[in-house]
Amino acid sequence: MYLSVLKLENFRQFGQANHGLEVTFNPGVTALVGENDAGKTAVIDAIRYVLQTRDAEYLKLQLEDFHIDDSGAQASTITLRCTLDGLSKAELGAFAEYVTYKNSIGRLHIHWSATRVQGSTLTRRWVEISVRSGENGEGPSLDAGARLLLATAYLKPLRDAEREMSPGRNSRLSQVLSSFPSIDVGNAFDTATPPASPVDAEALSIAGMGDYMRYLANKHSAIVSAEHAINQNYLAPLSLAGQPLTSRISFGEGGTEDARLKQILERLELGLLNHASGESRGAYGLGSNNVLFMACELLLLGKEPDGLPLLLVEEPEAHLHPQRQLQLMEFLEKAAKPADGLRPVQVVLTTHSPNLSSKIPIQNLVLMHRGHAFSLAEDQTCLGADDYRFLSRFLDVTKAGLFFAKGLLVVEGDAEAILLPALARRLGKDLTKHGVSVINVGGVGLRRYSKIMQRRDTSKGEISIPTACITDMDVMPDCAPEIHELVTGPTDPKWDSTTRRWKAVRDFGTTAAEQIAGMAEHRQKRMASDGQCVRTFVADHWTLEYDLAYSGLAREVHAAAYLAINEEKVDQGKVTRAALLVEAETAFKAIETTHSTKEARCSAVYKLVKKASKTITAQHLIDLIEERFESKKLDAATLRGSLPKSLIHAIEYATSGSAVPPTGSTLTPAAMGTVAGTSAAVEESEE
Repeated sequence: MYLSVLKLENFRQFGQANHGLEVTFNPGVTALVGENDAGKTAVIDAIRYVLQTRDAEYLKLQLEDFHIDDSGAQASTITLRCTLDGLSKAELGAFAEYVTYKNSIGRLHIHWSATRVQGSTLTRRWVEISVRSGENGEGPSLDAGARLLLATAYLKPLRDAEREMSPGRNSRLSQVLSSFPSIDVGNAFDTATPPASPVDAEALSIAGMGDYMRYLANKHSAIVSAEHAINQNYLAPLSLAGQPLTSRISFGEGGTEDARLKQILERLELGLLNHASGESRGAYGLGSNNVLFMACELLLLGKEPDGLPLLLVEEPEAHLHPQRQLQLMEFLEKAAKPADGLRPVQVVLTTHSPNLSSKIPIQNLVLMHRGHAFSLAEDQTCLGADDYRFLSRFLDVTKAGLFFAKGLLVVEGDAEAILLPALARRLGKDLTKHGVSVINVGGVGLRRYSKIMQRRDTSKGEISIPTACITDMDVMPDCAPEIHELVTGPTDPKWDSTTRRWKAVRDFGTTAAEQIAGMAEHRQKRMASDGQCVRTFVADHWTLEYDLAYSGLAREVHAAAYLAINEEKVDQGKVTRAALLVEAETAFKAIETTHSTKEARCSAVYKLVKKASKTITAQHLIDLIEERFESKKLDAATLRGSLPKSLIHAIEYATSGSAVPPTGSTLTPAAMGTVAGTSAAVEESEE
């Protein structure tokens, strides 16, 4: 039995009908991810209201829990419904009167509602709560026994794990230990025949050991003397005739063996072993104790023979370093599978950790965003089976940041990842302030990552996180192959080779009209996966570096590449940076003299970039741009005019705060217009 669906109406930030919330869960691990205030805690609290928790902690409904709509009107009724699937025959029998059958499949619907009966919470009974079965709450009310079987284990955020594992009444450790079937095995203690040796004492049950310890304590000379002194010196003088006062010093005793066993278990504590000293309660911090606490809860859930094995965990990464977080996720996934006599445990967790998000299979993630819960299961996204396999290998911590962003810039390399944040800041579009993450896919899987954000069925809403994918056009000007020494001239046989991996403008036709049409078709193919919140911004001409040079930063790109090539000489003190910049300017003027066309000059600049390192060139380019801003030689307006249009539009879209296309729309490449950047040839023909 596992929690499969949760529906919320008029609860906190979620309204009713289309403005409510529906969340689907996996039988194993389900992780709720998303930015702050997305509703992750509301989901956990809703489950706690409906199913209750094992620690019997009282969760009091607040007036603020009733939804307030945009007009300021507050709802009068909250409706929460949990659906449980996968019931075994024994569970179907245990909940027989509450189960709903559809197509011969039994499901358990728990319909929880709260109605305000008074306008003020100061009155003792200001809300009426009903817990009924049936899909729409039309079934019988659940009794206390049924609700007890459905109670979940809940670990709150920033929990005090050490306190939870400490001895005390109804301690978590005592509950875990009492679930072991052999906990009461052993002989009872008989005062007439006390154990004669340690071996005999080990044969006693735990309750018997407690009785034996009481027996030994009562015979201790100090206890006997103290007891005698109290009785003779204090109580005897205060006794009335026929009503003597007599005391006895002993451990607290329960009436039955079960009660005595419970008392003993409540005195035990669980602590990590200090391997240096060999003693428990070593110098361990909150993180290690947190892991210990979760292990204890999972053991309790797995050992119990009945009830709902559901663990709710808010922020399991609390107090854990990244490596321990990854290890914890593997542990939780293992606990979700049956093994060694333990039941499989369902885990629902909330997290803000990219470490955990990267370790959890995408299929097990639920993205919380703007009042919706978007499951990333295989039948919910536009990802294919091969995409899931690919992402399971390549979705690392850096890329997992996409689940917590307000906007995304998906790029193909380190150069873009370095340049975009700095350029955006100078354009007045600071990515950090706008909550935009740059996701560097390393040249592979650009479309795979973008399809995470696309829904297969848009009738239930679309993810509105603006996702801008930046990619190269990868079409050289006709002069570039010769400049880059790929061919020796326009008649080189390599032009006709079917195995070459590069393209030039002439490959799209012999006339200007054919080339324009061919280039447009080539661009559309690169934008074929666009739709919903995803837009692809194709380089205006060739690659990022070439386009930067072509748009107006040729001198700066050339100087940056020159510095990158000679960076080691500067580090070794063989030449100064200022001297290199003078040399770079002379070399750039030579390029201007040698090459008569803009395409040729920019191709020569890009050749130098390829000779250097694109990543290091990007670093130096940012330094040069920053220096020009500080010296007032460059401002935002001038920089904007010197950048490729595709880059500007990508930054503006990612920082817009919301995807523009309305629900259910599909943005085609043709409809993108200049938003995604059009080819230079098309722009010139329109002018």
